[in-house]
Amino acid sequence: MSWIVTKYLLTAAVVVFVSELAKRSDKLGAFIVALPLITLLALIWLHVENQPQEKIASFAWYAFWYVIPTLPMLLAFPVLLPRIGFWPTLLVYMVTTVVCFGLFALVLRHFGIELL
Repeated sequence: MSWIVTKYLLTAAVVVFVSELAKRSDKLGAFIVALPLITLLALIWLHVENQPQEKIASFAWYAFWYVIPTLPMLLAFPVLLPRIGFWPTLLVYMVTTVVCFGLFALVLRHFGIELL
């Protein structure tokens, strides 16, 4: 149980650190966020918990493919934000990302990559 609490605390500390950093420097905060910190933490946790290398490699493989459908909305977010506000933009971001993910999964299925 203490291991799970430690994981939560370390992971939360990273998120808080980045959000505090972003308050001071949007560029540096965005740079740190662009690093796959959560992915890196998950890979570390999987390794420390003695998961098989195949499982860790598979996780990294799928993480790569799951990131791609989020990219269009990262470009649209700064355009929509001043026009429709934060919460509507966030809602559009989430819905559009889900739609992009579904379409992306359909395209990848033709190349033998199953995401869903």
